[in-house]
Amino acid sequence: MRLLDELISSLSNSDEKVKDVRVGISWIGVLSRNLGLAKTYLPPHGFKVKDAGRLIGKSALELAEYSKSWNLIEAGIGVAALNSLIEPTGEKINVLDFIIGKGKGRKICMVGHFPRMEEIREAAQELWVLEKTPQPGDFPDTAAEYLIPQADIVAITGSALVNKSLQRLLELSQGYTIVFGPSAPMSEVLLDWGVNMIGGTRVINLESALLKISQGGNMVPQFKREFEFLVMRR
Repeated sequence: MRLLDELISSLSNSDEKVKDVRVGISWIGVLSRNLGLAKTYLPPHGFKVKDAGRLIGKSALELAEYSKSWNLIEAGIGVAALNSLIEPTGEKINVLDFIIGKGKGRKICMVGHFPRMEEIREAAQELWVLEKTPQPGDFPDTAAEYLIPQADIVAITGSALVNKSLQRLLELSQGYTIVFGPSAPMSEVLLDWGVNMIGGTRVINLESALLKISQGGNMVPQFKREFEFLVMRR
């Protein structure tokens, strides 16, 4: 888990305390310096979160260690805690517009299902979509070993950090690499791992975002008044 270790180590001088934790059906939010986000991967019934009910008041760095857990609810809490310690900065660029423009006539591999797939498919020479639960036309995530090294552009959901697949996906990528989505840490550590572009999220309406997470807010468009999308580039 070297990638997670490096991300946590890069924040080791922080002493921020956790002020709030919300675990929704789609998103997890942890409030410390900022409101950090991560994808909720609902585990099989019976998984328990360590210290549930006593997370507020812990140090955000202590909670960030949860990111290494194989209980993916704990891991999501950990990634959200890690993101809560990072100040999102960057340019206001629409990542999907960028992929459509840069991907014209190129081979694109996308890890995760995103909006505007048909537009991307029309622009690309070839588009491969990898998913754990493939839809018609998708490839299973196990095809990553074969398809990612062939791609000119590799776009990876930030939630791959939660399920521990991101490190291997970055090792496989030989093309222009993008990591994006609310779970993506806007950290130079990812740039050091060969990522060319990070598309992350800054929460601009804190109370409303916490409320929507708690009440089952699902798709990113539901948070258009709460989230601002920024891009860091290498």
